[in-house]
Amino acid sequence: MAETYDLYRPEWQPEGADGAYAGRVMTGVADEGAALPDASRPQRRRFTAEDYVAGILAGNRMILSKAITVIESNAPKHFELGQQIVSSILPHTGQSIRVGITGVPGAGKSTFIEALGTHLCRLGHKVAVLAVDPSSSISKGSILGDKTRMEQLSREPNAFIRPSPSGGTLGGVTRKSRETMLLCEAAGYDVILVETVGVGQSETTVRGMVDYFLMVAITGAGDDLQGIKKGIMELADSILVNKADGDNRPKALVARADFDQMLHYLRPATEGWHSRAYVCSSVTGEGVPEMWDVICQFKENVTASGVFERRRREQNIDWVSTMVDEFLHDVIERNPVIVTARSRVNSGVADGSMTPTAAAREIISAIEKELFKE
Repeated sequence: MAETYDLYRPEWQPEGADGAYAGRVMTGVADEGAALPDASRPQRRRFTAEDYVAGILAGNRMILSKAITVIESNAPKHFELGQQIVSSILPHTGQSIRVGITGVPGAGKSTFIEALGTHLCRLGHKVAVLAVDPSSSISKGSILGDKTRMEQLSREPNAFIRPSPSGGTLGGVTRKSRETMLLCEAAGYDVILVETVGVGQSETTVRGMVDYFLMVAITGAGDDLQGIKKGIMELADSILVNKADGDNRPKALVARADFDQMLHYLRPATEGWHSRAYVCSSVTGEGVPEMWDVICQFKENVTASGVFERRRREQNIDWVSTMVDEFLHDVIERNPVIVTARSRVNSGVADGSMTPTAAAREIISAIEKELFKE
């Protein structure tokens, strides 16, 4: 082995101990110039905003993925490029139906999305799935495994699946998710499915960026989840009891009746639309086409009444407010004076020398001085 790879024995290795040590050191390349990169070799091309826009409008999925990466990037150099892309494709957006899908973990959201998305692709629709994965509050990382879970849908040529980290945001969607939706619409995807984290909190963020909001439920979740369910139910345009197959189907039908009764006493989430509960089996496919028919009926009704267009306008205005809030939060978090003040008062609160109220007032005072100084 040593003769084949021209290895030599390190000084720290005893003589005659070749078989006892796995470590070897290569002598290196004889011609030092050969180890250097070829300067004449063409470098990787950097796309301009015009390149991204042209590729997106042509339906190029590779360029669409790269553009979304630019949008999701936190690097300052990518922000302006991302905004140029979004501004250029804006006239080509707004022609899709945006469906938000939420529910408690384990309800089968991903399985249902795969069943629905596959059904729609076979009907001739182009489906984009924005699957938001929970980010770890400790490592800040995400598994991003939705392409693994949606194996069948990922093979459809008219499907585009983009797993994105939630970044710790409750509800799992931010400005970046909104802009990603616009890019997908400009690329020709007429159905946008947004799968949320499903933690049962801040789902109003999801409601504020989609047209139709669907809650996926299961039977036997327990009464301890009723409070969470009710909070989402008030936002849901429909409730879908999943896993209605085999021995579980009778229970699913009972759960549907219970949900229907609950919805009867709640104010409709969308003006002019009566929220109802349905059942389906994402495994067998039973009830999936009917659920799509309900979504189509919803769009037809709210478009005719003007609610659809009014909701889109209100969402855009809310988008502006959200971006302003994010910008101010970022300015505060990055300001060195405010960061120093926060560290100082946190130490005071930790050792008991300062009350939380006094600490908050001192931080607010530092923010006011920094933001409003001349």
